[in-house]
Amino acid sequence: MILRASFCASVNSRWCKTEPQNSVHVCGSVSIARSNYPRSADLSQNYLREENKPSPELRRQHQPQSTHIPQNYLKREQKPTSVPTEELRQQYPQNADLPRYYSTKEKKPFPIPVLELRRAARERLKRMKGKPRRPTPPPRNGMLVKSLIPVAYEVMNARVLLINNLKRLMKVIPVLACKYCTEVHVGSVGHPFKSCRGLRANHRYGLHAWAMAKVEDVFVPMESYHLHDRLGRRITHQERFAIARVPAVVELCVQAGVDLPDLSTKRRRKPVIRLGRNEIIDADEDDLPEPEPSKLITPIMDEIPDSEIAPPSNTEETVALSEETLTAWETLRGGVAKLMRKYPVRVCGYCPEVHVGPSGHKAQNCGAHKHQQRNGQHGWQAAVLDDLILPKYVWHVPATASELQWDLRHFYGQAPAVVELCAKGGAVVPDCYKPTMRLDIGIPTNSREAEMVV
Repeated sequence: MILRASFCASVNSRWCKTEPQNSVHVCGSVSIARSNYPRSADLSQNYLREENKPSPELRRQHQPQSTHIPQNYLKREQKPTSVPTEELRQQYPQNADLPRYYSTKEKKPFPIPVLELRRAARERLKRMKGKPRRPTPPPRNGMLVKSLIPVAYEVMNARVLLINNLKRLMKVIPVLACKYCTEVHVGSVGHPFKSCRGLRANHRYGLHAWAMAKVEDVFVPMESYHLHDRLGRRITHQERFAIARVPAVVELCVQAGVDLPDLSTKRRRKPVIRLGRNEIIDADEDDLPEPEPSKLITPIMDEIPDSEIAPPSNTEETVALSEETLTAWETLRGGVAKLMRKYPVRVCGYCPEVHVGPSGHKAQNCGAHKHQQRNGQHGWQAAVLDDLILPKYVWHVPATASELQWDLRHFYGQAPAVVELCAKGGAVVPDCYKPTMRLDIGIPTNSREAEMVV
């Protein structure tokens, strides 16, 4: 027992530097408690230190006179004066990659993750708890957003002007399209890349079969069902052939306030009365006077038939036409983005089907990957601008390169077909398209020079 106690005491003496005070160690039947006072050796050392310390008066006499430096000054000196390289690349990108290509076997990602939407909904409920319920704003109450009616007419005219100008430009600048896939190339000779994914592409070793393109190949028309009442019931599967299909941009403009004689739409002058989440009734409008013609209505342009298309006569007219076409393209995309912030648009996560309205239709016509498990129903989610106005990306052929080479494909840029067509016509490319077109990058002449690029 004496040896055991002495062993435990020696072990505990080794642990005294790391263990807290007032702790007790139990080893068999012997317990050793640490006292609240330091050991004698520590007391002697502290005593010597106190003896050797100079007096406060002597310390003040020998202390050097130094000025007080504030801490904020030191912090400002420690901050780097130059901007990090990552921020410079984000503000002024020289090159950028295209949006990721999603195969037909993948589902499109949500524009805003579901977890973020749920978190925002919980915060909104907490914020509104205990407060009076606000009236439903337009367009959810059936009324129009008056500030967006001129935007809708502007988008309609920009769409018609874009189509008419593209028909004229394509008479001068050749555009080619593959017969078996959706690939498009702006130029008289198609690119030699083996990237065809169409019918029997393996028999052609992936080479494209080029032919003259049409306007629909450059500016892809996305269609959707026309809704007489955007707050009405959803379209069933049996009604899929009885309801007309129109371009999605036109349907969005009609719901935003554009009146077309061919497309009848229900206009309300009083907010609807909601009985439930999906049950609404119209308010009585008999006491209202007859509606007067709106001052916001703008005359809509007409599309020019193909037989009456006249190409530009000279180079100056081609450049002016290209500038006008590019302005119409930017106006169209900017106006549609403004309308989509108020008027909801849905897209299927598996196929390119688009529906303009608060909720998608019930037509079971989805033929995408594993549609049998969904019984042909669409997986509706919020749409983005590229779902409504599809940017058909094409290869940008630089002025220094006569023909594209497969070994140098990483140095070439891409741009939407409309932008590339206008750039070939002489228009100035906007800054937002320069990173993907890689206009500021030197392109090697052969593969040997490309291998030496760091």
